Amino acid sequence: MLRLKDLREDKDLLQEDVAKILKTTQNQYSRYETGIRYMPIYHLETLALFYDTSIDYIVGLTNIKKPYPRVKK
Repeated sequence: MLRLKDLREDKDLLQEDVAKILKTTQNQYSRYETGIRYMPIYHLETLALFYDTSIDYIVGLTNIKKPYPRVKK
């Protein structure tokens, strides 16, 4: 998941900063970022909202960074 690192660095954040957003440890987040562990969908959703992009972009299914239109609740 190389895009996790790129997105994080684009915002000048440390792994520890993103780990706090996800309410996990820096060590666990590092495993997600390096692909050692799969990231749960609820974390992907949180990061897609935080980075204003789509889960598809984060996981490399599209190169379009712009998020999909949000569903109104």
